[in-house]
Amino acid sequence: MKKVSFAEFGGPDVLHLIDAEEPHAGPGQIRIAVRAAGVNPVDWRVREGQVLGAHPTELPAGVGIDASGLVDEVGEGVEGVELGDRVFGEGASTYAEFAVLSAWAPMPEGLTFEEAAGYPSVVETALRIIREVGVRPGQTLLVSGASGGVGSAVLQIARDRGITVIGTAGAANQDYLRGLGAIATTYGEGWVERVRQLGHVDAALDLAGSGVIRELVELTGDPQKVITIADLGAPKLGVRFSGVAGSVPAALVEAAGLISRGKLHIPVEKSYTLAEAAAAHIDSQAGHTRGRRVMII
Repeated sequence: MKKVSFAEFGGPDVLHLIDAEEPHAGPGQIRIAVRAAGVNPVDWRVREGQVLGAHPTELPAGVGIDASGLVDEVGEGVEGVELGDRVFGEGASTYAEFAVLSAWAPMPEGLTFEEAAGYPSVVETALRIIREVGVRPGQTLLVSGASGGVGSAVLQIARDRGITVIGTAGAANQDYLRGLGAIATTYGEGWVERVRQLGHVDAALDLAGSGVIRELVELTGDPQKVITIADLGAPKLGVRFSGVAGSVPAALVEAAGLISRGKLHIPVEKSYTLAEAAAAHIDSQAGHTRGRRVMII
């Protein structure tokens, strides 16, 4: 089978499309014929060799954790899934023609494989950090770097829970944020004062790692009211770095429910082939994403 792999840590150029042995489902797992795989910032962070406790890496390594596709192998002890079922979920080395998933759920009706691949870890992350930051209905949540996949999910989930959301993004994405129910403002010079003029901030999330932790603490008044998924230096300022996933199966079930109720939609900004994995990482690392990027297999 074809698979994207890297044998050393480094830039996008270390990624190579290789011929590899097919993986097989172990106990409690399924294997899918991959139709699409999500492109996430964690993919290029792992490729660079960043120390992420949830993702220890042994070289050579595959790439990708999110995927959608057709079940073609069921591991021991797995029930409730049949060969040929359309599923989306999380596993390992998903930039490939076949991948093993450790968490999955039936794809919601009406979703394409391309769309479904963009949800699993994104929604799990959004649900987790909303819970960890402790924001409640009636309060206001500030989301820094709000236009990407996790930000898009956070905005919609928070609004569905009765939380007011202020989102920062580039000028080109202001209407996009408003369309997701956020109060939008731009980052850059003067952004802290612009946020202050929009109202009191009860909690804040840093999704972009753009060096704004001090300002988020200043706006909330308490480092315990700030969570980051992108700034590894944040703990030095008393801010929690959230990188260890909670219950992915539960998150997938909640995601499917939100999608089915029309409360969650994350658009696919751009698709890539396996041979274009390096380009996908370059684009993801550049930021300014509106929604999701995915690999099409």
